[in-house]
Amino acid sequence: MTIAFKPTATETTIEHNGSAIATLDSSGITMASGKSISGSGVGKILQVVTGTKTDKLSTTSTSYVDVVSASITPSSTSSKILILVRLSWCTTGHSFAKLLRGATSIALGDAAGVREQVSLYNGNYGATYHIESSSLTWLDSPSTTSATTYKIQVASAYNSYTTTVNGAYTDSDVDYMGRTVSSITLLEVAG
Repeated sequence: MTIAFKPTATETTIEHNGSAIATLDSSGITMASGKSISGSGVGKILQVVTGTKTDKLSTTSTSYVDVVSASITPSSTSSKILILVRLSWCTTGHSFAKLLRGATSIALGDAAGVREQVSLYNGNYGATYHIESSSLTWLDSPSTTSATTYKIQVASAYNSYTTTVNGAYTDSDVDYMGRTVSSITLLEVAG
């Protein structure tokens, strides 16, 4: 059994074994033809919120900078938030990304020596043309009914490296260079 999430700038399609099940966008969830949601209510998608970034961001900062965010107000403290992230980025060295709930980093790797604990890592050293498309899926339990903001931040390992989002480091205005999109989608899942 294979479940796939296929995000674009405006929607995310959920597929099961290659067949579409549903489409998520800013207005909610639309089930594919012949598909339905049934059951006791636990696990149902209650709301969907998406944040997108379509412009380019470049930084040499070793401090984390905001890329894209979205806010959701859970309807119950028992709700879970399913977070789908697509980060389109390039690095001239080593770059890090973190997922945050408010000011708290979540979805981090284990501590290991002096290594940075991050949600996503791009070590495509010297890739001035290569744009990496990284994805992250995380199920969070915020245990609140207050508005909650989730965001992705990026940083460079050293200030001699450049981290670029939604474009290549070498960004000439020619027809063979592209611009991309990064997004974060939040789904409230009934608990």
